[in-house]
Order: sequence, then C-alpha cells, then structure tokens
Amino acid sequence: MDQNVRADAISVRRAVGLLAMKTIYVITTGGTIEKAYSEKTGSVANLDGKIGRYLKLLRLPDSDVQVVPLVNKDSLEMTDSDRCIILDAVSKLLPENAPIVITHGTDTMVETGLYLRRALAGLRVPIILTGAMVPLGFDGSDGLQNLTESLLAAQVLGAGVYLVMHGQVFPIDRVRKDRVSGTFVRNQGDPGMSGPLK
Repeated sequence: MDQNVRADAISVRRAVGLLAMKTIYVITTGGTIEKAYSEKTGSVANLDGKIGRYLKLLRLPDSDVQVVPLVNKDSLEMTDSDRCIILDAVSKLLPENAPIVITHGTDTMVETGLYLRRALAGLRVPIILTGAMVPLGFDGSDGLQNLTESLLAAQVLGAGVYLVMHGQVFPIDRVRKDRVSGTFVRNQGDPGMSGPLK
C-alpha cells in the first residue's frame, strides 16, 4: 500500500471514530539529547531544539505528539527556578489528561523527577523523563531509542513519575545514574526489578 493510500485510510478511520488519536505531550528542556556541535566554539552545546525534527522520523500514525519547547540547557545548569518552570508547564498540561514525556539532561534528571513527584499529588497520567548519553544525530546516540521507548511507555504505564532509558523503566524514586556503566540502575538495596512496581 503506498504512503498516500495508507494515510487516506487512516484519515477515514479517524473520521468515523474507528481509530482514536492518542495525544502525548513532549516537553523539551535541553540536555545532552539536544546538544549539537558548534563550529564557532569547537564544542558541543545546547543551541537549538531538535526533538521535533527527530519525531518526524518516527511512524506514529495513531499518536498526536505535541512538542512543548521550554528551556534548552545542560542539566548541570538546571536550578530550582528551572524546575518550577517545568512544574508549571506540567501543571498546565495535566487537565488535558494526556501522558507527558520530558526530555532532560541525565545528570540531574532524577532530581527533577523527584521534584515533580513531590509537587504533584494525585497524578492521573504517567510523566516520563528521558534523555541521552550521546546527542541525537551523533554516531552511537541513544537519544532516538530513548525517545521512542518513552513514547511507548507513556501509552502503557499507569499514573506516576518514571525514568525511561536504555530499554528500562524505573519509578523515579527507585533509580540513580551509574556514571561507570553510563546508564541508569535501580537504587542500591532496592530488591525490585526495573519497571513499574506492583
């Protein structure tokens, strides 16, 4: 089936209510996932947002992904004032009753997630934090994988705040960054496996 016929078939099914679009909000805050090489400085920095560009590479016919650019900074520069901005944006989206994915730098991702968890009692949707160890577009980047996994997790997880990276799902209060292995792991002493808790 060619692309135009497939798109028309999806449009017709949506029009008659056979295929519901699932809205997912993606709040972008910068971090390694959005870093780019600057020829002027010869370094990697947060310059322009690129999440929207990479989302266009994915086949998401049943999803209405809305990108909400918020800030674009390294997470080591993230302050409580920035976390308040993120909390405000999340709070404004919660009445939509749609899952939220937040792209964020990995160094303080857990701190931001815990901040949101403390501030948002009675969540009815999942909030997923994700990022990358290597920027989108660079060889060996994990960014598109993590973003894709987060979009899926947002559709299947229950309400709560989670971190999704490298094929794993962690409740935000059960995870830490392991700088030696270059990934996230469950907290020491936590007998649970990665994934949502029962």
